[in-house]
This record gives sequence, C-alpha cells and structure tokens, in this order.
Amino acid sequence: MTRIKRGYIARRRRTKMRLFASSFRGAHSRLTRTITQQKIRTLVSAHRDRDRQKRNLRHLWITRINAVIRENKLYYSYSLLIHNLYKGQLLLNRKILAQIAISNRNFFYMISNEIIK
Repeated sequence: MTRIKRGYIARRRRTKMRLFASSFRGAHSRLTRTITQQKIRTLVSAHRDRDRQKRNLRHLWITRINAVIRENKLYYSYSLLIHNLYKGQLLLNRKILAQIAISNRNFFYMISNEIIK
C-alpha cells in the first residue's frame, strides 16, 4: 500500500496563524501552540480595549470642556453647561465641544453666552 500524504489545509491554517503572530517575540511567533494561545489573548485584549478607548476619550473630552469652563468662569460646573445645552436644544456632542473649546475659545464662549440667554 502506498503512503498517503496529508493535505495542505492544516498547513495553510498554521501559516495564516504564523503571519498573524509574526511580530510577536520569542516562542509566541515560532511555536504553533503558543501562537494560538497568544492569538486568543491578543484578540480578547483588542476587543476589551476598544470599549475602554471609547471610555477614555469621553473622559478626556469632559476634562477639556470642564477646564475651559472653569478657566473663564463661564459656569461653575460642566454639568450645568451640558444641562443648559440640552435645555436649549443645542445638539453638540462632547467631542465637538472639546474641539471647539481647544481650537476656538471665542466661539465656545459665544455658544455658552447664547445658552445663558
């Protein structure tokens, strides 16, 4: 009976994993079992940190807006500004408000004065 060679599917799967892990250090880029474990860990970390990044950016925007507000004594707090924004039906999200507060403070002061009136 002649010898039957294995197919190429498993080898193709492993080379695909090796390409994914080619930038890892040590055994994490060379050994198949550790590559699979490291791949699982990296994908879990990436999934977790996508939500964490959104959270951190929102925190940064709030901090920037609050700093500009307290610098010029427009309001006493960030929460009053946001409350009056919603009450005045100005639909500006925190990202845009933070960009305006950093780049164009005069315009930000105009917005806040419009809210007060």
